[in-house]
Amino acid sequence: MAQTKTLQRQIAELALSKKAKDVVVMDLRNVTTMTDYFVVCSGDSETQVKAIADAIASGMEDVGERAWHTEGFQNLQWVLLDYVDVVVHVFHKDARTFYGLEKLWGDAKMQKVADRKPRTAKAAKKPAEK
Repeated sequence: MAQTKTLQRQIAELALSKKAKDVVVMDLRNVTTMTDYFVVCSGDSETQVKAIADAIASGMEDVGERAWHTEGFQNLQWVLLDYVDVVVHVFHKDARTFYGLEKLWGDAKMQKVADRKPRTAKAAKKPAEK
């Protein structure tokens, strides 16, 4: 298994690749023994929640990481992907507000993750290098 810090960063980047909102990494190592990190993000629609979750699952499989457990793909309000040391929560924006996961685990250190690549119209028009 990849190093946990690398894994949580890769997951956050995959979420951002599908324009996930409010990506937060919660460091739970000093709070619980259940897992080391939560990666929490949200999408504006069920379609986006599915796209984010699918991108994470597919991207992790590409690097040899398979989720130990998944749930929530039926209703797409809260999709959970459990990689044992990193648990991913992809929320529909309304469900994220309702469940308040960040408040529930308020003792954890939290870090917002921003996209490293600026998403500008100019960058989008730049032709791909060969």
